Amino acid sequence: MADAVLLDHVTKRYDSLVAVHDLSLSIHQGALFGLLGPNGAGKTTTLRMMMRILVPDEGRIEILGQPLSERSQDLMGYLPEERGLYPRMEVLKVLVFLGALKGLAESEAERRAREWLDRLGLAEWAGRKVDDLSKGMQQKVQFAAAVLHQPPLLILDEPFTGLDPINAALLKDIMLELRARGATLILSTHRMEQVEMMCDSICLIDKGRNVLSGELRAIKRAYGKNILRIEYQGEDGFLTMPAQIEKVSHYGEVAEIKLRPQADPQEILRAAVARGVRITRFELMEPPLNEIFIEKVSASDA
Repeated sequence: MADAVLLDHVTKRYDSLVAVHDLSLSIHQGALFGLLGPNGAGKTTTLRMMMRILVPDEGRIEILGQPLSERSQDLMGYLPEERGLYPRMEVLKVLVFLGALKGLAESEAERRAREWLDRLGLAEWAGRKVDDLSKGMQQKVQFAAAVLHQPPLLILDEPFTGLDPINAALLKDIMLELRARGATLILSTHRMEQVEMMCDSICLIDKGRNVLSGELRAIKRAYGKNILRIEYQGEDGFLTMPAQIEKVSHYGEVAEIKLRPQADPQEILRAAVARGVRITRFELMEPPLNEIFIEKVSASDA
């Protein structure tokens, strides 16, 4: 499958700070790709280099098989982490203006803008100034601006910022719909549950370096089923089993247990039953992405 994005040994420095170091990755066309990392890892710098907002000091970047150029910029839609709207302009007018910058005729830009405002539940706000909108509403307008010209590549930096669960679900459904139509989406977010539900491949960067990348299912499968989730009623003394258990995270009457290598989950079940604990759920699982994220970043920082 052809690459929508290719980074080949890319480095970006700010004076003595190396924000991105010898980073290589490829994103297949039609993928929903997660670019992950802790704060300051180099994610936004990487995205801005893809957008040609920043120029790499070393290495090369290709977009849809082309070197970075003004043409490649028109093939992308970008939702920045910091909002880039004009606060004193009316919502409809700012969308029409941004659509025109991407080559749309004014009439076509207005038609598409009205359609997106209606889809996003903002039709009645079309004549209001951007500044009058809540943060969540502004985020939806910013999303509309990114997709208005129907780009084949969409880059979304923290797209769920400021959104309540209902509007986050709305944006998620639209993103999956765009992908089903053939668009490539790059998602950068701290919300691991969204990445886990949506993305088919990821790259985790830390200190500007690629520390983990690949197809998400394969990554999780490589860790094996080393997480035991138990829902129970009773005392939790049965979880004091250092030979079997590496770590326990408690969520009320739910325990998420990271097992040691070669641990036997049945030993934990027997210990619970022996103490009179009532087990309502006992499930062996692959580790959640959040657990993998913490483990890889901690190892990288060590």
